[in-house]
Amino acid sequence: MVGAKPVDTSMDCHYALIVKKDCATCRLIEPVARVLSQRFEDGLSIYVQDDPAFPAELANRIDDRELEFSFQHEIEVVPTLIRFKADRELERIYGWDKRQWQTFLDMPELGNGLPDFKPGCGSKTREPGMEELLAVRFGRAVNSARTVVIEDDEDIMEACYERGWTDGLPVVPPTPLRVTRMLTATDRPADQLLGRIPPDYAPCSVEKAAINAVMAGCKPEYFPLLLTTIEAALQEPFCMHGLLCTTYFSSPLVIVNGPIAKQIGMNSGINALGQGNRANATIGRSLQLVIQNVGGGRPGGIDRATLGTPGKYSFCFAEDESDLDWPSLAMDRGYQRADSVVSLFAGAGVQPVMDQQSRTPESLTRSLAASLRTVSHAKVFMQTDALLVLSPEHRRVYREAGWQKADVRDSLYEALRCSGDQLIRGADGIAEGIPAQFKDRLVDKFREDGLHITTAGGTAGLFSAIIPGWVASGEKGSQLVSRRMSAP
Repeated sequence: MVGAKPVDTSMDCHYALIVKKDCATCRLIEPVARVLSQRFEDGLSIYVQDDPAFPAELANRIDDRELEFSFQHEIEVVPTLIRFKADRELERIYGWDKRQWQTFLDMPELGNGLPDFKPGCGSKTREPGMEELLAVRFGRAVNSARTVVIEDDEDIMEACYERGWTDGLPVVPPTPLRVTRMLTATDRPADQLLGRIPPDYAPCSVEKAAINAVMAGCKPEYFPLLLTTIEAALQEPFCMHGLLCTTYFSSPLVIVNGPIAKQIGMNSGINALGQGNRANATIGRSLQLVIQNVGGGRPGGIDRATLGTPGKYSFCFAEDESDLDWPSLAMDRGYQRADSVVSLFAGAGVQPVMDQQSRTPESLTRSLAASLRTVSHAKVFMQTDALLVLSPEHRRVYREAGWQKADVRDSLYEALRCSGDQLIRGADGIAEGIPAQFKDRLVDKFREDGLHITTAGGTAGLFSAIIPGWVASGEKGSQLVSRRMSAP
């Protein structure tokens, strides 16, 4: 905007006027452009963003439909008039304010007959998605990753398969424009190191995470949550390297709590553990692609799972937090309800629990415990953690009886406690079991912090789910970890 300093009208000054025909204010000041063109002759350049024949019959028009000049000079509004001296910008004005233009150009009669004021229009550089496109087009994108050139006769989707970038399903090609758009969702520098991804412990930058987020099909608004998810997975207690190497079924399960879940449209209700929700599917998939493409965790390589699980494609859902008197999983971990938190659990799949008859908390607890006892094996105790996903209807049974979440957890531990002589190896003619030294002891199925409870699912259906953990759970294996989202 114009300041109080004297107007510099020396001959070594030159001017740039940026306009577009689609702007009513630009069309209004067309007579002004003609006056300036006559006064300054070669000292004025008119950059036109849309129609190179506008303003008509002026020789100093420059076609800026590619928007290079407008982008390089960060034009936000048209018309904009800029004064330069020796290629250095001195000042600029925008829109139409007659008195301001007269003062700026020291031309008291300029624009006589025109309205005193009319606001400008948005520059074409500010149209949705245009900033990232222009950054890529004119070499100002932050991308620093290696560029892979796809030949004209190559099928781009098949090229992604052939280069080993996929999980067996098609991926979205990570073009510079798509990656740039993903990076705009965070204030973190593209080269910021998130950590080293096992098993190769290769460095993962924000940009590498963005590339894999694009391939997984993420929207940019999911990206800050993905960055937090990757950082959570790299916490030592989660034991990501061991989880990759195991022959067991487990893979990272992502559980999301807090406002971010609703903000990005995650599913915590009907079919929450299934398909159909883009945020759930692509956030979980992005983490798996980062592990594969950055860390080198590929099936048949370091990933030695005997059978695996579909969760290795993607395993992610949000918790149902509709009951404000029922603590969320994140709150169990010490966070507040207002915090956006991601938790990771080494989940081995989904084990259904059907109980359509229990109407008392005591009956439902015994029913759930009977199924929880079979996690990993009915005779294997103290090894595997578990995540119990209560449906809203099963949660209602407890709530109507006045039970709190802590009551549910305590009653489940009590119901699962078992005499060691039933569990030792060889008991009941089954070789599997716990060591004989526990024969005369009461044994808990899960370690003290080994059973986690969350809620998800539709409001119709008396079905809950158990997600068994990795058999190497606990201090010497994988523990559930949580991390709060910070600013984007």
